[in-house]
Amino acid sequence: MKLHNRVFLLLGGTGGIGKALVEPLIRAGARVIVASRHPETLPHVSGASTVHLDLAGPDLEGQLVRLTEAYPEIDGVIHCAGQNQFASLDKLPVSAIDAQISVNLRSAMLVGRHFAPRFEKAGYGALVFVGSTFGSIGFPGYTAYCATKFGLRGFSEALRRELADTPVQVIYVAPRATATAMNPEAVSELNHALGNTMDSPEMVAGEILKSMENDDRRRFLGWPEKLFVIINGILPRIVDKAMLKQLPVIRRFLNSGVSS
Repeated sequence: MKLHNRVFLLLGGTGGIGKALVEPLIRAGARVIVASRHPETLPHVSGASTVHLDLAGPDLEGQLVRLTEAYPEIDGVIHCAGQNQFASLDKLPVSAIDAQISVNLRSAMLVGRHFAPRFEKAGYGALVFVGSTFGSIGFPGYTAYCATKFGLRGFSEALRRELADTPVQVIYVAPRATATAMNPEAVSELNHALGNTMDSPEMVAGEILKSMENDDRRRFLGWPEKLFVIINGILPRIVDKAMLKQLPVIRRFLNSGVSS
């Protein structure tokens, strides 16, 4: 996929990974439209525009119609918006479950539903979905997040196959743990205690751009996480046993009231 002279709508552009994507996209010659619930708070960046979009809003479909009327030149969407909360399921508020479903999964489905036929009619276009290793491996304390990210992975895979005979590209990129504000310090401490590496948003952004430039269908980031994804898909009992050994440490952090 060429990035030069493209116009990308960036969802989640105010978060760690999204923010790290803006300038590299512009340096590659793309124009970026950053969507946010509060665009007035975003700093001005040459080569980027800001628009209002509430991914959790019940009227998201109407918002997308108005957005494409204002910016008909959009020929790519990068969906890297997400919410999570580290908590055991019984301590997870219903509002947090609803928010994660709305932002992490429902919004991606509506974005795909809105833009795919427009890109197909135009003869080109790209939909890039940023998922997670937790979209392939269920992890204690992230039940709702895993559910939405498993759903996002399945959605992007099905949509890619549905559009396989069209010019629309569908790419799925799954980072491992990333050092963003979405993960509070205590979660970083948990990853350290478990020996899990956390990548920088800039590194992840670079891998996303590589996936786009290489026309990857899907890319999983990090080692040994990529291996665990394969093992979990073939022999999940092995991962079950590994998680069981880690569970006392995870429970200690869950019981300490860690949340995001």
